[in-house]
Amino acid sequence: MFTAAVCTEICKPLEFQQKKDHGLSPFDDEVLLSVKYCGINFADILVCQGKYQSSIPVPFTPGTEVTGIVQEVGKNVKTLKKGDKVVSLIMSGGFSTHCIAPEVFTWKLPSSVDLRAGAGLVVNYGTAYLALTRKANLQQGESVLVTAAAGGTGLAAVEIASKVFKSKHVIAACGGPEKGNIAKSKGATDVIDYKQEKLRNRIKDITGGDGVDVVFDPVGGDMFLDCVKSLAREGRILTIGYASGKIPSIPANLLLLKSGSAMGLFWGEYRIMNTPVFLKSVEDVLEQTRLGNITPHIGKEFPLNKINEAFQYVMGRGSTGKVVISMDRQESNL
Repeated sequence: MFTAAVCTEICKPLEFQQKKDHGLSPFDDEVLLSVKYCGINFADILVCQGKYQSSIPVPFTPGTEVTGIVQEVGKNVKTLKKGDKVVSLIMSGGFSTHCIAPEVFTWKLPSSVDLRAGAGLVVNYGTAYLALTRKANLQQGESVLVTAAAGGTGLAAVEIASKVFKSKHVIAACGGPEKGNIAKSKGATDVIDYKQEKLRNRIKDITGGDGVDVVFDPVGGDMFLDCVKSLAREGRILTIGYASGKIPSIPANLLLLKSGSAMGLFWGEYRIMNTPVFLKSVEDVLEQTRLGNITPHIGKEFPLNKINEAFQYVMGRGSTGKVVISMDRQESNL
């Protein structure tokens, strides 16, 4: 039985469809997967709303970050075989029981990560790793501030800064004690509850007035300006996304006065514009996972037939870590 969540009309709920046969067959450089989990990324929601930078003609099945079991391989496939447990990045089609995936963007899962956790591994950690290394050039012992630190990408940045780079201060800014505790579990040395505390004042206290070397910001909005003002000399601020819904503007003189830098990262674009760098970011994440430095946090799981509720949950901004869809369950006990 082939089951999929299908977008038949933009801005309408996804339809839950079933067929007797999936009718899928891999080309020479592809594999057929039995999908077990698909992670929800905000881009999945945006494309169904017609708000993403690239569109897909309806009807289509969204979903790009999947884990599953290889069922069939194309004749040119060398690195994978039937029965392998894998994680894959596809262009669409992930919220279904079966999908076709390119070999080049499909990797064997490390033995320490199960299929469920694997669905929160590649996008979040690949983004955070490339941002902190290639863009910010984070050095061991430097201090890092992460906003939205209990979200999927934020938690990834906290864990990488703490466990890979051994940062002196890993400051997690998030809303509420529950989210703060999750950030601490991933290695945050300090937590700022921005519902209760002033960001700049706390950073001054934590760093002794020096400011932070690197800011990892998926939030944007008014907080971005406070983050820039909290930079240390020669500090770097990374703009990763705009969860606040507001794209910030900053006075350039603030960067001049601190000899600082502001830079952006659109990780998914590297897949096309610089594939070797993109692939290396994933390979580095998988290696750090094997070393025990990375363990994805799955905040909540929904069954496939509850995908519309899952989208609403993610849009509500109350989620922590990664929210995943299970293909094998018709109801979730989480």
